[in-house]
Amino acid sequence: MAWPGKLTLTDKTLHFEAVGLLRQKDAARLDLTRHGLQVEKAKVGPFGSVLFDSAVSISSSTGSEIWLLEFVDLGGELRRDIWYAFISEVIALHKFLREYGPEDNDQSLFQVFGAHKGKEKAITAAISGIARLQALQFMRKSLDDPIKLAQYSFLQNAPHGDVVCQTLAVNFWGGPVVTRFTEEGLQQAEEVRPSREASENNNHIIDVDGSVFLRKWLRSPSWYSSASVSFWKNSSVRQGVVLSKNLVVAQMTHVERAALICKEKFQVVEKTQATIDAATLKGISSNIDLFKELMLPLAITAKNFGKLRRWEEPYLTVSFLVFAYTIIFRNLLSYVFPMGLMVLATAMLTVKGLKEQGRLGRSFGKVTIHDQPPSNTIQKIIAVKDAMRDVENYLQNLNVTLLKLRTVVLAGQPQITTEVSLVLLASATILLIFPFKFVLAFLICDLFTRELEFRRKMVKRFISLLKERWVTVPAAPVVVLPFEDDESTSLNQRETGVQAIGKRTGQKQT
Repeated sequence: MAWPGKLTLTDKTLHFEAVGLLRQKDAARLDLTRHGLQVEKAKVGPFGSVLFDSAVSISSSTGSEIWLLEFVDLGGELRRDIWYAFISEVIALHKFLREYGPEDNDQSLFQVFGAHKGKEKAITAAISGIARLQALQFMRKSLDDPIKLAQYSFLQNAPHGDVVCQTLAVNFWGGPVVTRFTEEGLQQAEEVRPSREASENNNHIIDVDGSVFLRKWLRSPSWYSSASVSFWKNSSVRQGVVLSKNLVVAQMTHVERAALICKEKFQVVEKTQATIDAATLKGISSNIDLFKELMLPLAITAKNFGKLRRWEEPYLTVSFLVFAYTIIFRNLLSYVFPMGLMVLATAMLTVKGLKEQGRLGRSFGKVTIHDQPPSNTIQKIIAVKDAMRDVENYLQNLNVTLLKLRTVVLAGQPQITTEVSLVLLASATILLIFPFKFVLAFLICDLFTRELEFRRKMVKRFISLLKERWVTVPAAPVVVLPFEDDESTSLNQRETGVQAIGKRTGQKQT
């Protein structure tokens, strides 16, 4: 039941305090530190209908508890998107702490100077991001996607984001190694290990200033990915002056370098997605025209092959047959596929070189179609209805074909099943007795002589015979059961149980 209330977000929990008519109700609490929480944008409406895209759904992987929060905003979806970014950031924060940070009870935190404050630094970074989003919300700034300003949420799905998370972890928990010496039962002051001595230990991650991130803290599988290994292998700073882990003169820190790589990769992804969005046309007619234009090279190839097969240009047909039979009888079939790949690769590289030189023009590679004439709503509805009818007819014909094949395979028509089995056995015998090159040569000869005068009538009679036999194949029977929901099923089971109990009672009375 929808009910208004006050929503409060902390760095660990989400509190909802419902508005009470008579007295104040207890606040509901959702722990955001749990593993497996999922937050999604959702649509809500009165009486369970899906109308308004203004809600946020928070659920666990087990599905035991689901929160559905609606943020009413008549001016748009900014309020919902901001709160979605808030909640996602807190959930992503604790996921980051579990994957990239050491455990809270790890005693090795006190072996690295400042490592015990790493968790506090990570939480402060998340709070700062949420504060920036909240300030933009109060200023009524139009944001493309608020999730881009929430670093932990953004890095979960960003390319190279796991490496950026690794650099953040090294920045938060990394520091000089501290050793404790005891002499005569007295604990003396802590001493800092030099950065040169720390860098000699290849088992740990070393920051630009020599800060150490212990190897036992590398709990995330992303540390062993190829991108991560390549990044940290080339992470030594040979130029510039290191003033601190966050300030390097004439060079970049690990966080800045990883963030720059992530930004460049994300821009490539955005450009690619923009081309996909631009190619996604609206309207069934426009998509059909685009499909026809994309399939035009294959259609032209099939048309030219049909001309060869019908001997419309005898010299080309004879040349093609001589080339094909030379490949077959010279035992060159094994080289056809590799040569095809080599020709394709050469053509692609040639086009690439010509395009870089500017010889192909700016419009090369663009697909051009004509726009559809303007139409009103009724015409669009009729067009959609006609398209759906065509799709339905295509599916019906496809289903009938599959049902007939099922009948043939499962001996629904014994005579046709026997004939098909004999044909398959004869084909297998021919392939076992004769070499494949002779079979292929015979098939090519058959294909290129079907349209000749001395075989045309015989081929037509054979095709008509196949059509007649195919028409006589019945479709496999289909049984459609009536719809039954869970409530009716449980009710029928209860009625059956009551009837069984009544029968048993009558038998005992008898």
